[in-house]
Amino acid sequence: MIRDIFYSLRPKQWLKNFFIFSALVFDRQLTNSKSVSTTLFGFITFCALSSSVYVFNDLFDIEADKNHPVKKNRPIASGRVSTNLAILMGFILGFGALFWAYHLSIYFFLICLSYLVINLFYSKWLKHFPIIDVLVIASGFVLRVAAGVTLVKVERFSPWLYVVTTLLALFIGFGKRRAELALLAGSANQHRTVFEGYTLDFLDQLITIVSGTTIIGYSLYTFSAPNLPNNHAMMLTIPFVLYGIFRYLYLIKVKESGGAPEELLMNDRPLQFAILLWGLSVLVIFYLS
Repeated sequence: MIRDIFYSLRPKQWLKNFFIFSALVFDRQLTNSKSVSTTLFGFITFCALSSSVYVFNDLFDIEADKNHPVKKNRPIASGRVSTNLAILMGFILGFGALFWAYHLSIYFFLICLSYLVINLFYSKWLKHFPIIDVLVIASGFVLRVAAGVTLVKVERFSPWLYVVTTLLALFIGFGKRRAELALLAGSANQHRTVFEGYTLDFLDQLITIVSGTTIIGYSLYTFSAPNLPNNHAMMLTIPFVLYGIFRYLYLIKVKESGGAPEELLMNDRPLQFAILLWGLSVLVIFYLS
């Protein structure tokens, strides 16, 4: 029972909340213990808040998930966690996270509240509208970055990172939709009405556009952001980003996976290696150069 309750919080999805640390890393405040501890508390708060959203999303989708080949095994859809318990969990996590967010920062609280409201609207209505559904998903990543900015006194954080985050989130979002559509094939519309507005060809075009602009956006960031080292060393990280994007394209189009991006991140060694090398390069360039 405890294990099912824990899995209903979707702990694998907490990986997304690491975007909160963007301001801490890219504003070069990893050596500031106060900023680190505040951001860590913000990360925990956002994990509770996002879990609240996931619980309510599973409650809204319970009937559709019961007929899904993979989602039917989720604790709430399978009945291993009752709806009454799930509702209680959702409210406790949501209000608890907002209460703690208010004590961390009023601006952090407002961002958390916006995230909660937007995602509840998404779970109930917005996810049924093509393109808008992925834009809302992308907004969640941008709000995480913005939340991290409110927790530290930023001095060198570049707005370019909002652009890159948006593009990367759209790339992952459209890739997720493509993988889901390919998995469900002809029965996709029965599981989620939004698939009536998507085709594999249309999603492939969107993915091509967004992947290209993500690479361009990140490349522009590496040599035009005002807070970077004057030696333009950040440009050396571009190959890792290129490989990461190409690897993800390979996984969703050749291996036909990607319906759960967090699963790819946790299981695909080449993708993990690219992210690790990129992260180490950023730390070396920002803190040791």
